Amino acid sequence: MNTPIKNLMTTDVVTIRPNDLMMVAKEVFDTNSFHHIPVVDEDEQLVGIISRHDYNKMLTTFSVFKNSKADVANRKFMMSMLVKDVMTKQVAKLHPEDPITVALGIFKENLFHALPIVDDENKVVGMLTTFDMLTYAYDEKKLLNIR
Repeated sequence: MNTPIKNLMTTDVVTIRPNDLMMVAKEVFDTNSFHHIPVVDEDEQLVGIISRHDYNKMLTTFSVFKNSKADVANRKFMMSMLVKDVMTKQVAKLHPEDPITVALGIFKENLFHALPIVDDENKVVGMLTTFDMLTYAYDEKKLLNIR
């Protein structure tokens, strides 16, 4: 269980900037299946994270109705709101060399679903999700022939 996180994490990570319009987050969520987007500054330093849940919650804050008028209103809000207004600024993060047991503890204690993985310069090098952990656990079980 001392396997480093770098062996499990996803390395193909899409990031956005704090001053991007929320339309950028919408486009990323609409065109990808992942549920978390790290937010980085101009130096590629991690400054926040936005989840699909936060994004959806923001949409229902402005309109609970699903009709064409609500869609127009939501689009206007998305064109005026910045990522930094919605993102979570206090972000738990891990290093690629951290063991998966550290990640397990953070996931369990905080009920997070994803953690950004950063290098020594606080630059995002990957994401680790609970799905990654489940996939790893299943593969380990198969490798050990545990039934």
